[in-house]
Amino acid sequence: MTAGMGRPQGRVLGALAAVASWSVVFAGVAQPAAAADVQSKQWYLKALQAEEMWKITTGEGIKVAVIDSGVNPNTPSLKGQVLKGLDATGAAGDENDDYDGHGTNMAELIAGTGAGGGLKGLAPGAKIIPMRVSDTEFQNRNSVNARDVEDAIRAAADSDAKIISMSISSPYSSPEEREAVEYAESKGKLFFAAVGNDGSGRNQEEYPAGYPQVVGVAAADRDGKVAKYSQHGNTVNIAAPGQEIPHWCDKSFQRYCDGDGGTSAATAIASASAALVWSANPDWTANQVLNVLFDTASRDWKKGDRSSYLGHGLIRPAMNILKGKGDPGDPDISPLTGERTGGSPAPSTSASDQPAQSGKGSEADETVAAGDSKAQASGDGGAPLSLILGGIAGVVVLGGVVFALVRRRGAA
Repeated sequence: MTAGMGRPQGRVLGALAAVASWSVVFAGVAQPAAAADVQSKQWYLKALQAEEMWKITTGEGIKVAVIDSGVNPNTPSLKGQVLKGLDATGAAGDENDDYDGHGTNMAELIAGTGAGGGLKGLAPGAKIIPMRVSDTEFQNRNSVNARDVEDAIRAAADSDAKIISMSISSPYSSPEEREAVEYAESKGKLFFAAVGNDGSGRNQEEYPAGYPQVVGVAAADRDGKVAKYSQHGNTVNIAAPGQEIPHWCDKSFQRYCDGDGGTSAATAIASASAALVWSANPDWTANQVLNVLFDTASRDWKKGDRSSYLGHGLIRPAMNILKGKGDPGDPDISPLTGERTGGSPAPSTSASDQPAQSGKGSEADETVAAGDSKAQASGDGGAPLSLILGGIAGVVVLGGVVFALVRRRGAA
């Protein structure tokens, strides 16, 4: 693959708000009220039908490499969930020394058990392999390995993890990082990364989400709106819940704070969604898991096209786990690049004609009763996240919040 290759996933849709359809299953269901219990604020678990999915799979057998600020294995929710990883920073401490709480938060959103009243992960049966890297603030305080991200990606590729989740991003790329990402793909890993939180600022392409082999994740709120800060463009492949998600206040791990998880939290939740689908279909390849996530995502545009705000749509793992929907497609063809990942040439179909998946589900099953939420006249596309339960829907917005770090994290 050439270094400057784009993402041949079909036509990219512009910033027009899309009409949405909602699920009658979700309509009228009250969201949990905010309370002292942090789990009562995890509204997206209800929307994603987590309890129903957990009767079939909790993500058991799947390991997720979390490339972030480290993961504290001693929070109540993560006891027994964290495996041996790598500290790629070269600074004092190890991968279990989370220098600001961000990585631990991502790990809990993926695989937290909820013990002790902590965050409940969407895939509580999965295990976490922590890979500690530095952000700009950590670099300013410490002497660090300049190639820590590349080293962490390669270590994750060589580990037992099937999924790589990275919620730290940078506007800068490098040949070494690109090669590490390509190496991870060659090892059969499914790599999710945050697209960034500067949607109304420079909206500059962030990496590793900007690499063709990485699934770029945007953030949505409980009403189905793309978060105003969520970046848009060619890097967006899928959207997941990212707003109003509790997080550890700091590295002391004494209490959770309210606020937005940003594209960081969305990336963790997308990674957990993949863990559930892969656990339920253990013989699939990374390409097949991703094909199904794209195939079953909520949208109202043609399959294979992407919204520059929502990618293929809002993630819905329950469509596969509870309803058996989604075409896994060719196990060796990447739905991201249209190329064969096993090393041999791809079929002769041109990139512009290569669909994101090879089959279609029943339109009758996907189109459901319409709800009463409407796109706002201001241009902020409005739609409840109930579309995750059914309906083919998509929304887009303009606007955003600037995030200043060179190595950027989610809003949490």
